[in-house]
Amino acid sequence: MSLPIIGITMGDPAGIGPEIIVKSFIDNKLYANFALLVIGDSNCLEQEIKKNNLILDVNICSSIDDIKISSKNIINCLNVGNKINHVKYGFNSDIYGEASYQYICEAVNLALLGKIDAICTAPISKKALHMAGYNFPGHTELLAHLTNTKEVSLMLSTPKMNVIHVTAHLGLIEAIENINSDLVFRTIERGRNITKQLINNEPKIGVCAINPHAGEDGLFGNDEEEKKILPAINKALSFNWNIKGPLPADSLFYQAGLKKFDLVVAMYHDQGHGPVKVMGIDEGINITVGLPLIRTSVDHGTAYDIAGKGIAKEVNMQNAITKAYNLIKK
Repeated sequence: MSLPIIGITMGDPAGIGPEIIVKSFIDNKLYANFALLVIGDSNCLEQEIKKNNLILDVNICSSIDDIKISSKNIINCLNVGNKINHVKYGFNSDIYGEASYQYICEAVNLALLGKIDAICTAPISKKALHMAGYNFPGHTELLAHLTNTKEVSLMLSTPKMNVIHVTAHLGLIEAIENINSDLVFRTIERGRNITKQLINNEPKIGVCAINPHAGEDGLFGNDEEEKKILPAINKALSFNWNIKGPLPADSLFYQAGLKKFDLVVAMYHDQGHGPVKVMGIDEGINITVGLPLIRTSVDHGTAYDIAGKGIAKEVNMQNAITKAYNLIKK
C-alpha cells in the first residue's frame, strides 16, 4: 500500500473508545493522505455505529492487504482476541482488560514489523488491565515494556502548549525522589527533539522548578532546583539550546499560554497535567516520546460515566490521528 497506515487500538470496550473512533470517521476528508486500521472488535464498532445512527460500513480485515481505500465511509477493522457480543458499559472487567491488552500487543507487533506506520490509542482502564493480570500504571509503561524501551517520556500536546514530564505515574514523594539531573536532561533532550519536528524550528524551552517560587533562594525545599535541575539546564545551554529555568511552575505555564515557550518540562504528573487540562483538554493529545515507533493518544480516560450514551466527543481522537500523521511525515 502506498499510503501510510495508522493503527487505532480500540481501548477498553466498556469505555468511550469505540464511540469516539467511529465518530472520527464521519469527516472522511480529514484522512485523505493515509489509511486507518482499527485494531479491536468489529462487534463493538458496529454497535456504536448503530447506536449513533452513522452511515458507516465495517470492513473486516484478516491482514493489512485487506484494507480498503475508498471515498465511502468505511472502517477497516482487524479483529483481535475473543469477540465481545454484549458490552456492559461503565464497568471494569478482566475480560475488557484482556481485550485492551491484546489490541495494544497486536498494534505494537505490526508497528515493529513495519506493517503500520504509527499507533493511535483509545483510552484503557488501568483497573481492568490490572484485573486481567497486567500490572502496568498505564499505556506509557506498557508500550515501553512491549518495545523493550528502557525509558520514555509522557508528553501532552495542545494548540496552546506542549508539556513533557520528567516523571509521570508515580506518587509525589516517590517522583521527587526519582528526579535527578541526568533524567531531567534526557527528558529535555527528548522533548526538544520531538518539538523541533512539530514546529519546524528550534523550540523555546521552559523548565519547571519542583518547589514553589523555584525554591525562593533556598527558603523552600532542600535545594532540589540546584541539585536536580540546574545541572541539566546548564548542560543543555552548553549545546546552545534555547532554554530557561528552573522557573516557578505557575508563572511558567502562564507565559507558555502566551506562546512565550514552545515546550514546558514538568517535573511530575499533576504539575504538567493540571494546566494542560484546564487550557485544552478538549483538543489535547498524548505522545509517548522515546519509543521505536510513533504513538499518539487522546488526552482523557475511558469516561465510564458517559460510556454508551452517545455524547462523547471525538475531537481528541481526530487530533491524535492527525498528529500521528504529521509525525510520520517528519
